[in-house]
Amino acid sequence: MLIIFTGNGKGKTTASLGQALRTIGDGKKVLMVQFIKGPWKSGEDTSQEKLWPEFRIVKKGLGFVGIGDDRIPFEDHAKAAHEAMDYALRMVTQEKPDMIILDEAINALDLKLIEESDVNYFLEYARSRVENIILTGRNCPEWLIETADLVTEMKEIKHPFARGVRGSKGVEF
Repeated sequence: MLIIFTGNGKGKTTASLGQALRTIGDGKKVLMVQFIKGPWKSGEDTSQEKLWPEFRIVKKGLGFVGIGDDRIPFEDHAKAAHEAMDYALRMVTQEKPDMIILDEAINALDLKLIEESDVNYFLEYARSRVENIILTGRNCPEWLIETADLVTEMKEIKHPFARGVRGSKGVEF
């Protein structure tokens, strides 16, 4: 199945991690490739150490693009996103995960770090080789929604960030 978690609400990565946990519970392997998140450590990074070797997260992003104090050139972000896509393609063949999660790949697509053709090529290649593929991110394009088997939209109703409260460990990261 191709599963999409999208929308402006919190929980897209969290939902994909829940799906990963179920897959691991069935004795299968999961690989998460993160397209945007940078080198900082989050709760899921620590969890992966406990779930190794069935679960692995590989961070390929350089951090949030054009947000806050981001001074990294757009071209460097785009190069990192293309490297993430290339890496995911290689791992489909080399590691043969049962589930692959392209975390924030939809964000990378929306930001024009990667192109529709990149995503289509990956899906065409991976769908016959991987049991379940998950893509997460805001602003999912209609063509990708039509391609997917399952789409869930997270809708923000209330979030502390709107009141100026910074993200909290264990909830946002």
